[in-house]
Amino acid sequence: MLNRIDEIQGMGLHLDLVLRKIQKAYLLAFDALGVDITIEQWVILYQIHQLGKKASQRDIVKSNFRNRATISRVIGGLERKGWITKTRFEGDQKRFKLALTPDGQHILDLTLPSAIQLRKIAVKNINPSEFEIFLKVLDQMGDNYEES
Repeated sequence: MLNRIDEIQGMGLHLDLVLRKIQKAYLLAFDALGVDITIEQWVILYQIHQLGKKASQRDIVKSNFRNRATISRVIGGLERKGWITKTRFEGDQKRFKLALTPDGQHILDLTLPSAIQLRKIAVKNINPSEFEIFLKVLDQMGDNYEES
C-alpha cells in the first residue's frame, strides 16, 4: 500500500474523523455526568493531577501540542471555574504552580472512570502488538513532518 501513497487520499481526513468521534464520545460522557468541560480543559486538569505538587504551567505547555497562549487561556478558564489555583512557586517567581482545588479534584474523580472506560472502548478488538505498531507508525509520521 505504501508504494501507492500518491493514490491514497484522505489520510488526514480519516485521522480527523476518528479524532472527532473520540472527542464526541468524551463530551457526551462528560455531559451525561452534568460536567461542563472541554477536552482541552479535561486533559490539563488530568495533567495537573498527574504532576501533583510539581505541576507548573511551563510543564503543561511543554507536554501539549498547543501554544502558550492557548494553554494560558484554558488554565484561566479552569481557574474561573474554581477547579484549579495558580500561584508562584516558592523561591521561583518566574514559574506558575498549578494545583487542583477540592472542586477540581471532585470533577476529576467524577469523570475519570468514564475516561478510562472510553480508553478501553478505543482499543477493543485491537491486539496489543497491533496497537503498539499503530502508535509507532503515528509517531514516525509525526517525526517525518518535524524533519521536513
